[in-house]
Amino acid sequence: MLALRLARGSRPLVQLRRLLVAAASAGTGFLLLYVLAGAVAQPAGSFPRLLWALIPLAVTVHLAVVVARADPATQPREGMDAAGLGPLRLTLVAAISTAVACALGAALALAVFLHLRGDVAGLPFDGAGAELLHADQPLPVAGALTLLGLIPVTASAATALALRPHRPLAPQTGLPWGIALTACGLAVLAYAGPTGGGVLAGWSLTAVGLALAGPGLAYACGSLVQAVRPGALRLLAGRVLQQEAPRIGPPLGVLCSVAAAALTALALRDRGGLPVPLGPLTWPAALLVALCAAATLLTSVVEARRGREPGRTALIDLGAPSNVLRSAASLRATALVAVCLPLSWGVAQLTSLALTR
Repeated sequence: MLALRLARGSRPLVQLRRLLVAAASAGTGFLLLYVLAGAVAQPAGSFPRLLWALIPLAVTVHLAVVVARADPATQPREGMDAAGLGPLRLTLVAAISTAVACALGAALALAVFLHLRGDVAGLPFDGAGAELLHADQPLPVAGALTLLGLIPVTASAATALALRPHRPLAPQTGLPWGIALTACGLAVLAYAGPTGGGVLAGWSLTAVGLALAGPGLAYACGSLVQAVRPGALRLLAGRVLQQEAPRIGPPLGVLCSVAAAALTALALRDRGGLPVPLGPLTWPAALLVALCAAATLLTSVVEARRGREPGRTALIDLGAPSNVLRSAASLRATALVAVCLPLSWGVAQLTSLALTR
């Protein structure tokens, strides 16, 4: 009940973020139901399709975790321990709020899926979606509820794990592991070729590697900005970027992997293209992944901006011009773009070579 009351009393921006989580959960749930219906109609090759559908689930869970971390209701406040809302209780509240948003999205996905199949009140759109969704085959109720239940359960568990009280790691800690996983992913892609389950394994390793390397890359960008006798502007931009690296690094790495996948698809367009494991819904699924990655990074940036608000206020009180703060923000964004674009292009080129060797 406390989680629901906090959700009802939140600001419009917080409610919008939760609606984004619900919308992403609805899209992921629809894809999972589509895979289930396809498995009932054509059991052969259904397991690889289910594995490919877990990619939208992963980015949806990542978005839900970042939104929960940015929720002001989950932030520790002075005097909350005396009211029984310590760090562990706030983590539980965040997990419940995340589960509620994801469950609403999953329920919406089930309602839309059944409506398009004609299982609710006739076939809409002259039955255009009946063949695509295999309306001639019965949908297993237990299987559908199990797959849809994966979304809120996984998201709430990941939220509780991410928001638990723990000592933060240095941003550079995951950089060597990320580089190693990215190299392993490229090696798997080169060994497996453009077909088979090795493509999914290679892409997954590459994406996880870039996500782990993201904080280290953002920290390195901050070091480059303030290198070689920096002035006040470069020093401010570099230090802030280093401080924000743990927050914006993982979403930045995920977005780099999505950009690399898009560049790889463009590079292989004239060579047969990439496999379409989810059939007609492959490109909508790719769009869902890209939108979730972009929304996750944007939410992390907004959260980081809110975290440095006291320092910004102190600088303004000391007489710092507002254009200096805007110039520092532009310098940080330019440094990240200057590093991430070549990185995405390089990973895409290596992936293209691995898939067409």
